[in-house]
Amino acid sequence: MSRFAQACLFAGLIAAGAAHAQEPAVADDPYQWLEDVTGDKPLAWVRAQNAKTDAALASTPQFKAMEAGIREVLDSDAKIPGVQKIGEWYYNFWKDKNHERGIWRRTTLEEYRKPQPAWETIIDLDALNKAEGENWVWHGADCLRPDYSRCLVALSRGGADADVTREFDMASKSWVEGGFFRPEAKGALGWIDRDTVYVYTDFGAGTMTQSGYPRVVKRWKRGTPLASAQVVYEGKADDMYIAAYHDDTPGFRRDFVSRTLAFYNDEVYLVGKDGALAKVDAPNSANKGVKRQWLTLELREPWTVGGRTYKAGSLLATNFDDFMAGKRAFDVLFEPTDSTSLASFSWTRSHLVLNVLDDVKNRLSVLTPSANGWKRSEFTGAPAFGTLGVSAVDDDESDAVWLTATDYLTPSTLSLAEVGSQPEQLKAMPSFFDGSNDAIEQHFATSKDGTRVPYFLVRPKGLKADGNNPTLLYGYGGFEISLTPGYSGGLGRSWLDRGGVYVVANIRGGGEYGPRWHQAALKANRHKAYEDFAAVAQDLFKRNITSPQHLGVQGGSNGGLLTGNMLTQYPELFGAVVVQVPLLDMKRYNKLLAGASWMAEYGNPDTADWEFIQTFSPYHLFDPGKAYPPVIFTTSTRDDRVHPGHARKMAAKMIEAGKDVTYYENIEGGHGGAANNAQAAHMAALAYSFLWQRLSGDAQDGKASGAVGK
Repeated sequence: MSRFAQACLFAGLIAAGAAHAQEPAVADDPYQWLEDVTGDKPLAWVRAQNAKTDAALASTPQFKAMEAGIREVLDSDAKIPGVQKIGEWYYNFWKDKNHERGIWRRTTLEEYRKPQPAWETIIDLDALNKAEGENWVWHGADCLRPDYSRCLVALSRGGADADVTREFDMASKSWVEGGFFRPEAKGALGWIDRDTVYVYTDFGAGTMTQSGYPRVVKRWKRGTPLASAQVVYEGKADDMYIAAYHDDTPGFRRDFVSRTLAFYNDEVYLVGKDGALAKVDAPNSANKGVKRQWLTLELREPWTVGGRTYKAGSLLATNFDDFMAGKRAFDVLFEPTDSTSLASFSWTRSHLVLNVLDDVKNRLSVLTPSANGWKRSEFTGAPAFGTLGVSAVDDDESDAVWLTATDYLTPSTLSLAEVGSQPEQLKAMPSFFDGSNDAIEQHFATSKDGTRVPYFLVRPKGLKADGNNPTLLYGYGGFEISLTPGYSGGLGRSWLDRGGVYVVANIRGGGEYGPRWHQAALKANRHKAYEDFAAVAQDLFKRNITSPQHLGVQGGSNGGLLTGNMLTQYPELFGAVVVQVPLLDMKRYNKLLAGASWMAEYGNPDTADWEFIQTFSPYHLFDPGKAYPPVIFTTSTRDDRVHPGHARKMAAKMIEAGKDVTYYENIEGGHGGAANNAQAAHMAALAYSFLWQRLSGDAQDGKASGAVGK
């Protein structure tokens, strides 16, 4: 997948859209009526469950104190305001107790260096919502070079992936009357020039892929109807996502079409002045990037070309024009080892900064192109421990980068670093809990097939290894996404401050060891991710950190599928399970919202793939005759990426069987589960309260036993 398409997908900027038309309930799925997202009967069921859950968990003073503590963290004015340089200004989107939906604001670098910068508000979403009677959630802005006087602003109703795009005038701080406007749908607008944009969206029947994403991209001229926009490229119905984008780098302006067939499977085309498309003829599985004269390829599979074989996980670079002319000579900028993988890289004006994971710990280095090849050097002043992030301040104008550093116990810091010079720390997040009481360790469990699986352990320094410690195990294990240490004030206050142990498992399916780690748990090998996770749980038992009755598990989205499988396949290992915005019905997942886009990850249940998919479909693995640990399912009505029907149906099925089930569905929130800080605090407090009361035996947090769903 191209870096452009990958960024869009993972950032949620492309939309899954409104629900597909639902089929009537069938005999072998009596709960299919719950897939009707906004139907009166399903919503009545949801509200009844929500009321039971709030009565059982949210009515105590302890819950309200926890919720307030999390809300205080989320609303804090002392959080680091991350910024994006646009022209001469530094922009930030900010939410706090006075701005629930947030404000888009800007300042100068001189002001930003101050402890309390003076900000100029550009868009106030709370004021806009009040004026328009809407519930807009911010989805970002794209501002046009070189004067950045016009921006394309994306707004979502209630936090859904589907959004609208509106043109905004920066000078007057107002919406452009008669300007570019894209109605609510999945897709986006992108600038070509002041009077022209690329538009990929729902143009009507036949213009969306089976995954629910745009399959047609057009070039749209100002002042003309959207219906008259000129087609640039039309993909196939079974493609995943079609887009186009304009690279406005001075001296290297180019246009590209991106055809994504599946996650990590795409084609990229250079658009000629005559509109003809020339394919960037690199492997579909490679991440393709073009910056100035350079083409970079992140290989996900071995590639033999030009008489040489390059390893999967390598980063290659070559001259873009030479490549398009047929030359195949590459410089190898990174090659993985058994313990290392490329986490990311960032261009500056003169350098390329590599961020490498070595046994899930970040290491930075600098590459500098020259007439004699690429020179390698260390990144000056990089912290020795913790999760590090590097991004260019302005990759066309300077060699400055933003450097972030954090871990589970150390509040995040933000520094400004000129490559080759010592970083200047500008901001630091305050301590929201006392991390001095805890310690961070890394251990390795041995999975069923002998694979070494790393995990991080955060524990009280005075931990008694008696097996009685309330422990929360978190995981994801999919889509090549790595889990690295990060600071969470809400987790610290709600879990660590109470003496809880926190564990993060770096299981296969993720990206901690590059493409090979991800590919090891695809489709028929999905079970390996679950075996890894179970192995971490068992390693905690061996170390006497905890025991099954005191071990809880939490995960969301693909991680919700993970915890759903822990619930159904390994119930004896856990005392409580949290399943958030999950996939659970793997027979129908590809028919619900964006589900078809994930078949490269899980397989196609409408084919012979069902033989292995059914072995990790929690909805079908559930056995009413078996004993299961207490479980809470949470989701969002406005989640238009992973259908709320997954959580609804699984909960209803288990409730009818008399199991200990708690259910809560936020009416807003999209795939993130919450549309503002109040909702986010409530959802987090529900999960932590549920876990603590089940794993510690502390009934003061709410109802200590019994099925809430009954």
